[in-house]
Amino acid sequence: MTAIEPRRRPTLLGIALACQIFGAAGGAQAQAPRAAPPPQVTVVEVKAGKVPLSFEYAARVEASREVQVRAQVGGILLKRDFVEGALVKAGDTLFEIDPKRYEAELVKARAQLQQAQAQLAQASRDAERYTRLAATGSGTDKARDDALSAKELAAAAVSIAEADVNLAELNLGYTKVKAPISGVTSLEQVPEGSLIGITGDAGLLTKITQRDPVYVIFSASENEIAQARTLLEAQGVWDRAGEVLKVQVVFGDGQVYPQTGTIDFASAGLDAETGTLRLRAVVANPKGLLLPGQFVRAVVSGFYLDNTIVVPHVAVSQGAQGQFVYTVDSAGKAELRPIELGRELPSGWIVKSGLKPGDKLITEGIIKVHPGAPVTVSMKPAETAKP
Repeated sequence: MTAIEPRRRPTLLGIALACQIFGAAGGAQAQAPRAAPPPQVTVVEVKAGKVPLSFEYAARVEASREVQVRAQVGGILLKRDFVEGALVKAGDTLFEIDPKRYEAELVKARAQLQQAQAQLAQASRDAERYTRLAATGSGTDKARDDALSAKELAAAAVSIAEADVNLAELNLGYTKVKAPISGVTSLEQVPEGSLIGITGDAGLLTKITQRDPVYVIFSASENEIAQARTLLEAQGVWDRAGEVLKVQVVFGDGQVYPQTGTIDFASAGLDAETGTLRLRAVVANPKGLLLPGQFVRAVVSGFYLDNTIVVPHVAVSQGAQGQFVYTVDSAGKAELRPIELGRELPSGWIVKSGLKPGDKLITEGIIKVHPGAPVTVSMKPAETAKP
């Protein structure tokens, strides 16, 4: 028994050591790192199509018409028939000037007309009588001619008297000063009881500003005009630009005015100091939301490009060599694509070169992407570019 015991101990120790070695090896194998899965990305298929464009300008609102209301006859201003700053309609009576003097002048003119008509009637009878006498030989030719001349003079006097009546009626009508256009009145220039003249500022009574429609005035640079002409000629509508182009007004807080306008005027040439072309749009303003003197933004739309690719802003990255995007190739790997960008739109960038229809563009998950590395794709419908 004593000879066998020493051999059994080493055998049990070896077994224990073997278990520790294999256990450690197994633990090391369990802690070995696993390969990371391909990153999840969102992909949109690149498409080319019709892309609307617009140009935006700083603009100012002007009244379409502003007229001075002046007295056409002198006299004492008796009454003001409107509220200052209120909206008046064309033909409304605004002021009344003392009419007594002009009523008297009208009565006098009518009396003179009656006198001239009576003289004409007498001259007509004399001319008829002397003409008969001359025809029978009882009267002279001179007497007949004198009678005919007297008749003609009397007819001329009637015409003068009729004109005097018309003038007197006109002056009497001018004692009621009426609104020449519809619009908003300014402050009264002369108070009631004042003596009104008709020369210089003595006859200025108020001003009327027409605010419906209004004008929106803006200026475009020479380069922008050239771009616009190129686009419209490519669309075949350059000769109908005023009908095709629409003007949207945007307030300073970003709100969009609900009515669009049309361009109705362009200056004959560029301004020598600014190098810009002055343009004017007519915009309906029934609720008076646009105020003369107000600064707004004018967005001119109606332009578009055919067969054009637009990529979202989030898909474009900037590198040392310029802008680039990531696409997914046929093997499911990310591919870096340098691109040349054109004009920026609210929905993205116009791509001049570097992409073609059918390319799969990565729009989300770009930060996890490496060139040549595989990716897991999630497709997303393409969005239509907006101006």
